[in-house]
Amino acid sequence: MSSFDSAAVREYLYELQELIVERLEQVDGKKFLRDNWERSEGGGGRSCILEEGNVLERGGVAFSHVMGTSMPPSATAMRPELAGRSWEAMGVSLVLHPRNPYAPTTHMNVRMFVAKRDGSDPVFWFGGGMDLTPYYGFQEDAVHFHQTCKNSLNPFGADLHSKYKKWCDEYFFIKHRNEPRGIGGIFFDDLSEPDFDTAFGIQQSVGDHFLSAYIPVLERRKDTPYGERERDFQLYRRGRYVEFNLVIDRGTIFGLQSDGRTESILLSMPPLVKWRYDWHPESGTAEAKLYEEFLVPKNWI
Repeated sequence: MSSFDSAAVREYLYELQELIVERLEQVDGKKFLRDNWERSEGGGGRSCILEEGNVLERGGVAFSHVMGTSMPPSATAMRPELAGRSWEAMGVSLVLHPRNPYAPTTHMNVRMFVAKRDGSDPVFWFGGGMDLTPYYGFQEDAVHFHQTCKNSLNPFGADLHSKYKKWCDEYFFIKHRNEPRGIGGIFFDDLSEPDFDTAFGIQQSVGDHFLSAYIPVLERRKDTPYGERERDFQLYRRGRYVEFNLVIDRGTIFGLQSDGRTESILLSMPPLVKWRYDWHPESGTAEAKLYEEFLVPKNWI
């Protein structure tokens, strides 16, 4: 049995945030604002944000380590026996919204939650994953992203990728629209087995593979010529992203329920977005192709 080590998790997450931000700055050519903050109830974090970049219209990479005296409802929904315990949560969460409609939005999150009670061992679990939300679909991008996700999990068992891919497809589904948010990736939660070291190792591998999953796609699409039609469709589809984050996303709900820092919680929101009444793409268009060939669960590899 390996031993619980929250300090090691915190150190890894803080370094991961900086690594990702530095690489994104190389791609974009502009610097992120690094905003350190403290939470009055306990803990704090650092929000790194880039707005109106050369490549990223908005990008946020947030590190947080917060704690409290009583677990919020969203954290005990699946574990009611932990209600009333003190807690701490730490993680890195990012959302990147490129300006070019041919470059997909992406999300990545790796986190650990700990519930504590005097006289008993802490109860911990890891969660996270990454997913891709294209506006115009490309087979090679989808295959590359999903293959890299699979590579991150291969050292931990041959069946893990199919399990976490299915979980991602089911989680990032907009029920009130009856459609996926994007083309998925991997997602996991409540991970504490078989021991701390293994669960932490899975979290590390997922975090470490993010840049190799996304940066090649971003660099391939960021300079593709586009016009008003593509931009208009991108803003329309961003509306789905907003709906998911505000209605369904567990991290957003947890942050708001735990009196988290609103600016950091909502840095995932796109800077510009459109909604239309009962709009559907014309048959045979690239916009229709997104719905027909990409916004459907499938095995990309």
